[in-house]
Amino acid sequence: MKHVLDRPVWSALETRHRAFAQGGKLARRYSPSIALFAATAADDAESLRALSDLVDPSESVIMLQADAIVLPTGLSATLSATAVQMLADAPVQAVSDERVQRLTHDDVAEMLALATLTKPGPFTSGALSLGDFWGVKVEGRLVAMAGERMKQPGYSELSGVCSHPEFRGAGLGRLLSVFVANQILARGEIPYLHAYATNTGAIKLYESIGFRLRSTINVAVAQRAR
Repeated sequence: MKHVLDRPVWSALETRHRAFAQGGKLARRYSPSIALFAATAADDAESLRALSDLVDPSESVIMLQADAIVLPTGLSATLSATAVQMLADAPVQAVSDERVQRLTHDDVAEMLALATLTKPGPFTSGALSLGDFWGVKVEGRLVAMAGERMKQPGYSELSGVCSHPEFRGAGLGRLLSVFVANQILARGEIPYLHAYATNTGAIKLYESIGFRLRSTINVAVAQRAR
């Protein structure tokens, strides 16, 4: 039996994130203003056609699953990569730091600018719709953040972890990762995350916090030609 996180995009869009879904029983995607992820229920030809129909000309979607990715006809990969999926199914260290504050829609412009600068992964101005984000500000300027993205029954994804280059090495990424993981655990859910397999520094950081490898995950950015 497949694990709910083997197709995390599909599992989220058919359950806790159904309100953000476009598509139907064979293929779904997030509203483009919210996230770029898309998925099929299976890799059969009918499901792949259904996904292809959801992608407009010149538009890209991101596919993420444990199985090898099969691209629908009409879409081509502009990026293919291997990632790791890690989860923390045991308590992580407690953390308390008065610098950590909940981010709101008033912070979206700064969040988007920080993500554009640091490239923690796919990020849009609608990210706050998916879950809570937390950050650290210095003299009123947002310098680090982390939050929640996809959600499945019993799981929430830790995502968007980034620090401004001027503050790297200050431990803010670790601080916020631990903080958000604890927020998820406090709700009785298991935090999980994705990182490119080549990002060994990030993987070591997450291991030191208490995350463990659950699975390798295939990633593809698929685009429809004009």
